[in-house]
Amino acid sequence: MQYGIFSVSDITRDPVSGETPSEAERIDAIVKIAKHAEEVGLDVFAIGEHHNPPFFSSSPTTLLAHIAALTERLTVTTSTTLITTNDPVRIAEEYAMLQHLSKGRMDLMVGRGNTGPVYPWFGQDIRQSLPLALENYNLLHRLWREDVVDWEGRFRTPLQGFTSTPRPLDDVPPFVWHASIRTPEIAEQAAFYGNGFFANNIFWPKEHFQRLIAFYRERFEHYGHGTAKEAIVGLGGQAFIAKNSQDAKNQFRPYFNEAPVYGNGPTMEEFTDATPLTVGSPQEVIDKTLTFREWAGDYQRQLFLMDHAGLPLKTVLEQLDLLGEHVIPVLRKETEARKDPETPDAPTHASLVKAKYGDADPRQPRPNANRGDNVTGASPYQDTDEQVEVSYPAL
Repeated sequence: MQYGIFSVSDITRDPVSGETPSEAERIDAIVKIAKHAEEVGLDVFAIGEHHNPPFFSSSPTTLLAHIAALTERLTVTTSTTLITTNDPVRIAEEYAMLQHLSKGRMDLMVGRGNTGPVYPWFGQDIRQSLPLALENYNLLHRLWREDVVDWEGRFRTPLQGFTSTPRPLDDVPPFVWHASIRTPEIAEQAAFYGNGFFANNIFWPKEHFQRLIAFYRERFEHYGHGTAKEAIVGLGGQAFIAKNSQDAKNQFRPYFNEAPVYGNGPTMEEFTDATPLTVGSPQEVIDKTLTFREWAGDYQRQLFLMDHAGLPLKTVLEQLDLLGEHVIPVLRKETEARKDPETPDAPTHASLVKAKYGDADPRQPRPNANRGDNVTGASPYQDTDEQVEVSYPAL
């Protein structure tokens, strides 16, 4: 089991001090948080992608490459890469570069996000959100596995003999998680490709996510990637920890009440009853987290949201200390003791290389001429007077 933290990258007023950090302060803080996550023994750091205030993470690959350079074993990833409004060619290029720079200590999570206005900002129609997500990932999957790609779809210009560069490290594509909080078609796509399915279940009751995960497992087995128990599942969660439960509730309540993700709605107690949010002692966080496998089955990645709602950096680092010292060691021990022998570990670059090559040396792609227009710059319509009519989806 991999344990880690994720951030939605919000810049939120601290309701206790009344101060709002600057973008510079918040970006500097998230780097410190990621480094400390490794220091306390966590496995994964994930950052979201947003292009609107009050969020700062518009360029996750830049941030993750910097964090990878400052750490030694931490897996850096996203939570989420916007598969709908990013060109899949750019995703292929940028995350392959991150894979090289991190020496394979990365993967990515693709999803549609939850910000409607981002679609017209990047020239897309939110009404096409689902077909965009499906088509764009289908292309991304090919770009990382085929040296030369001919492709034509609905939402971008065709590709003729295109080679995405750099090629994936060791010719092994980064592992991909498909994130969804509501859409079975995304779970179906994850299952079709044998990819991971991440249910960021911080918002809704577990019964909803239980159905999505069960569907993904069933379809994973249907497509021949292994048994339902061997499917790759990740879960979200949030915790605020203090030595005793009452202190945790007193300290976190003002932050919860004004949290942009879920404040001004149900009470903190109602939210902790219905979702994975745990506000309490280390043992309470352990006990609740261990119940997740009762409805989700054995799973491979657990990410906690720890820096949301204006919590000051000092408090977040203290939270990581408590998580790393008192919670994660017990979770590792108990999870391993309860795990079904059929449940595989979370994929890593090393495990994927081993699965592809065994004991042989991995392929190392090198530049070579191909028939592609991205080598010569030639247009597929060069040397012709033919008029080409190009149609675009209605906006």
